[in-house]
Amino acid sequence: MERARRTEISEIIAQFDFPGESKECISFGSGHINDTYRLTFETGDGDRQYILQRMNKAIFTRPVELMENICRVTDWLRRKIEERGGDVWRETPNVIPAKDGRPYCTDSGGEYWRAYYYITGATSYDMVKSDDDFYESAVAFGRFQQLLADYPAETLHETIPKFHDTVDRFAKFDRAVNEDVCGRAASVAGEIRFVVEREPLAHVLCDQQASGELPTRVTHNDTKLNNVLIDDETGKAICVIDLDTVMPGLSVNDFGDSIRFGASTAAEDERDLDKVSMDLHLYEVYVKGFLKGCAGALTQRELEMLPMGAIMMTFESGIRFLTDHLEGDHYFKIHREGQNLDRARTQLRLVADMERKLPQMREIVEKYARGQ
Repeated sequence: MERARRTEISEIIAQFDFPGESKECISFGSGHINDTYRLTFETGDGDRQYILQRMNKAIFTRPVELMENICRVTDWLRRKIEERGGDVWRETPNVIPAKDGRPYCTDSGGEYWRAYYYITGATSYDMVKSDDDFYESAVAFGRFQQLLADYPAETLHETIPKFHDTVDRFAKFDRAVNEDVCGRAASVAGEIRFVVEREPLAHVLCDQQASGELPTRVTHNDTKLNNVLIDDETGKAICVIDLDTVMPGLSVNDFGDSIRFGASTAAEDERDLDKVSMDLHLYEVYVKGFLKGCAGALTQRELEMLPMGAIMMTFESGIRFLTDHLEGDHYFKIHREGQNLDRARTQLRLVADMERKLPQMREIVEKYARGQ
């Protein structure tokens, strides 16, 4: 770690009341948004470890509201876990307050930092390596829904406005097509046509949420495998982490984003579209785990709309990637020319595949919902 960064970290550490003597500070994790470090302090009772993070204000423009959401949700989770006789130090993240009592501190440059207790003996995985891993992540995110089922979601801040407002996403896409600032629209006419033909799809979940058919719940909004800690000894999921995007939303979107990412047979930027499809076996693995974790917390309408959540989250992602391609790749990072277009094409291919498999997707949900 360079000298300037070591000095900066030392200044932040001084704002927290960590016991013992600082022993180690290393970069940690595979995240691309926040800067994350694992701290080790030597005490008379052995080493203690913590997580220190700099929140990325370019992405999370309301860090105070973000931390209010995290503290409210984790306080609730601790109470629920304790009532069940669980381990509150392993089954939910625990925020460490700064010396002034706030759940964050700021540095001389106006950057926001926070600290968590480090959960030992557990690992997060970037890729699905086995059915068991995918199943355990499903149980964890389902259990997250169950534990927060009676939380008043409307009291949380919407830290990223219109995050899953697919109607708004479509409007921004339409504007990008019409403005065509990079002159790319003609070369992606087929992809544009695919999206435009499905404009009514953009309204489905938004309209049902507005009418109350789908309840607004506390949602995670980044339900990838690497946001679940798996116990190193038992192989069981113990904790959902990375709560930065926790806010009011739809349970079917959380479900759908997991399917979009975890049940695809190809990488998100795969160029050979013949390799891209939704694996029905992995879909079933996730449905089984998710409904087990939910333990009856979802309404009948939510159960019915789970397959549509998978289609909608994939469709929305395709719209976002295609919009960014049309606008000059200013939002999603690219490592090669045309990468956002490749990402858009994989998502749209997945949408088409899911549409064909929708009857089977519904049958699978009905099969496991009967056991609720």
